[in-house]
Amino acid sequence: MFGRSRYILSVILVGCFGVLLGQDAQPIVLKNPSFEDFPKAASEPTGWIDCGAVFFPRESAPDVQPSSNPLELYFGVSKPAQDGYTYLGMVARENDTNESVAQRLMAPIKGGSCYSFSIQLARSLNYKSQVKKNGIADADMPLRPFKTPIVLRIWGGNTYCDKAELLGESSRVSNTDWKQYDFKFEPTNSYKYIILEAFYKTPTLFPYNGNLLVDNASAIVPIDCGNEQPLIAMNEKKEDTPPKRVNERPKNNRPKATPIPKKEPKAAATEPKTKANNPIAETKSTPLPKTSPTKRPKKIAGLNSNGLKKGQTIRLDKLYFKADSFNITRQNYPILDEVYDFLNENGTVVIEVGGHTNSNPKTHAFCDKLSSKRAKAVYDYLVQKGIPKRRISYKGYGKRSPIASNKTREGRKKNQRVEIKILEIG
Repeated sequence: MFGRSRYILSVILVGCFGVLLGQDAQPIVLKNPSFEDFPKAASEPTGWIDCGAVFFPRESAPDVQPSSNPLELYFGVSKPAQDGYTYLGMVARENDTNESVAQRLMAPIKGGSCYSFSIQLARSLNYKSQVKKNGIADADMPLRPFKTPIVLRIWGGNTYCDKAELLGESSRVSNTDWKQYDFKFEPTNSYKYIILEAFYKTPTLFPYNGNLLVDNASAIVPIDCGNEQPLIAMNEKKEDTPPKRVNERPKNNRPKATPIPKKEPKAAATEPKTKANNPIAETKSTPLPKTSPTKRPKKIAGLNSNGLKKGQTIRLDKLYFKADSFNITRQNYPILDEVYDFLNENGTVVIEVGGHTNSNPKTHAFCDKLSSKRAKAVYDYLVQKGIPKRRISYKGYGKRSPIASNKTREGRKKNQRVEIKILEIG
């Protein structure tokens, strides 16, 4: 059944099930889940919003693939759609930019509830494009291949392109035939928007060029969190045999509402390493928690603004990173929120975030880049929570300033740290 007809049928089913089982048990049907539109380059399909225009305004939008005219194939992509006539094509680029789309849900997903979701994903063997430098395209720049496998990240948010919570992440999409990837959403908060993002497989130190083809998304179906069974049967035939790989099922077996237990992304994955010898975990889009309504003491490391001096450096003892990682985990939120609360109350304080590594046993170039990434991860967290950019800067100091011996595990843990330097008090 083509995507548009499937969408109309889903809406009818939703209405029927809503009457029988009540509002809370309804599946949430996406608008244009099959990404049907006129084939076009650098223009998102109807019903979806380009988030790249928000995060990377100088880069092009995703594409509606493929063109029906062999002479106008966009970037060499010719793969037929899995459902309907067209599908969504997205990329991640070596210049540290990537593509994503979003839409407002017909009904919000609710915090503390569970949902199943599936979508068809593939990779195109042929995909060539330019990579801009500083957001500027060079007509003489040769086309580069975008063939390295990437992943699909699915986010929940409360405004367009608001990546507030990571709901799911696929494995690397290396398959060139269409395969169904299944997800279980367990949101901690309620969200009105969903974001589909093409992203690098982490851990990786260097961004790379890759493509992702997306088609035929299912409804977001409420399930029982304990038994992991659908609250609504979507009239789909269950698969007779178990899937061979996590998050994937054979093409012609499509149990929309049968979830697969969610796996949290890890800083150290078992995927093959990229060209970097020592990959590190990406945190570019780490979801931010909502600020707790409980009022916290507005201090940093136990000091209030009266105890600070210009030029003073404060070590965030409770903020640690795993080896070769700049991933901010939930365990880091309390100390970062403490910094946020302090800056929010003391509006004249200006700080520098300094990142540091241990020396086991990396080059200065690697450590400089890693420490800068760690500092930027903290900077991004504070800015996304509302601190003006003019009040924060960041810098990576590499392994040049150890505070403990690198010969012990505890010493190395202390050396891979973040410090706050007071630049101005007001």
